Amino acid sequence: MDAEERRRGVLELARRTGSVDVGKLAADFGVAKETIRRDLSIMEAHGLVRRTHGGAYPVESAGYETTLAFRTTRHVPEKQRIAAAAGDLVGDAETIFVDEGFTPQLIAQALPRVRPLTVVTASLATATSLANHDPITVLLLGGRVRGGTLATVGHWTTHMLSGFVIDLAFIGANGISREHGLTTPDPVVSEVKAQAVRVSRRRVFAGVHTKFGAGSFCRFAEVSDFETIITDTALPLPEAHRYSLMGPQVIRV
Repeated sequence: MDAEERRRGVLELARRTGSVDVGKLAADFGVAKETIRRDLSIMEAHGLVRRTHGGAYPVESAGYETTLAFRTTRHVPEKQRIAAAAGDLVGDAETIFVDEGFTPQLIAQALPRVRPLTVVTASLATATSLANHDPITVLLLGGRVRGGTLATVGHWTTHMLSGFVIDLAFIGANGISREHGLTTPDPVVSEVKAQAVRVSRRRVFAGVHTKFGAGSFCRFAEVSDFETIITDTALPLPEAHRYSLMGPQVIRV
């Protein structure tokens, strides 16, 4: 097996399992750990993986995106803390956009139930979870349903959104970086997110630390478009400060 074949094998494994370990890769492929580290460095330079201490995880791209079911198994305690902090930011907002994805779904569950709220979402999972909760009114955006994320996309979705003025939007992303802003792999998803950013008075990005520094295919917003970023404490404090210099308040929970 040459180096290119080995890297393809490493990438396939990373995408199938969610992360890879240097020691196990070295044993599986019968090469030195330093060889695997070199492979991962090359793959990171090409935007395919992100290095971690002792391993790496895949970066979502135009050719690869995790499913909603997979996201429910990763960094769950961190996502729950992020959701709780997001719920505390609602303030006097009466209309709220909740993005697709598992973290936004948890945010929907953390919304206050003491007064009427109107929640706009493209996520079937979020709409279903809130449908029977008074005093919340749910508006589900129409469009084509993406099987992997159970969310609507397309012209109908963005057209419906364009007719709203929303008080507060909770937005997710597949990657966020100071260089490339907020990104996602699929252009049709990017269009929905960009429209939500345009029609919302306040915008909050919520995502775990692994999103930071990653860049995907389609940019839909800049870091400076957001008033608040909520993430977990695994994002180093100096890096959080660098994002805060771009405009948003950064909350680590």
